Amino acid sequence: MKFPDDPAILRGRIRKLLRQNAYEAKESEAALRVVREGDRVIELGGGVGYMSTLVASKRNVASVHSFEANPNLIPYIRRVHAANGLSNAHVTNAILGPNPGKADFYVRDRILSSSLTRFKDEDPPETHQIDVLDAAQVFADLTPSVLICDIEGAEVDLIPTLPLDTLRAAIIELHPQWIGPEGVNKVFAAFIQAGMAYYHRGSHNKVVAFRRSW
Repeated sequence: MKFPDDPAILRGRIRKLLRQNAYEAKESEAALRVVREGDRVIELGGGVGYMSTLVASKRNVASVHSFEANPNLIPYIRRVHAANGLSNAHVTNAILGPNPGKADFYVRDRILSSSLTRFKDEDPPETHQIDVLDAAQVFADLTPSVLICDIEGAEVDLIPTLPLDTLRAAIIELHPQWIGPEGVNKVFAAFIQAGMAYYHRGSHNKVVAFRRSW
């Protein structure tokens, strides 16, 4: 996969891991085990475009629709998709929620620490008003079969509100250091209630996979 050089985006740990072919290694392994040809993938938390590019280029999916809250990453993700010749990967600067509206998103110098959460005692970060799209409507429009989600702890509030019963499989990167054991159980309970089960072959440490059938 190709990632255009951009010192504002690819720096420090991200650059090093990409060069070592070790970026998002656990999530990548899970995706390649779970995603199948013809799947329609919805990704929450697009990052630098790595996962959307991986599944779109390695699994011949019907489509990947990525939703990324950080507006500073959107042009770069589109450059990555273009550099890899992808026509089935798309990115939208928005987040999903139970109700449409707007939300504050806090952009920090360390890209991966940007989030919807304002940290205690931090200097005022760069703040953007981001569109919140109706999750049920987005799922109805895109009819995804697979969900990939890495949203820095927001999974505990979002996952239980999603129409998970339409999915064949899901891959979630949990953040137990922020959501705690009760939050982890809440995420698991949402998938169990939707008729899905923990899939051990697609799971590793904080990356957990769920499938409707094996």
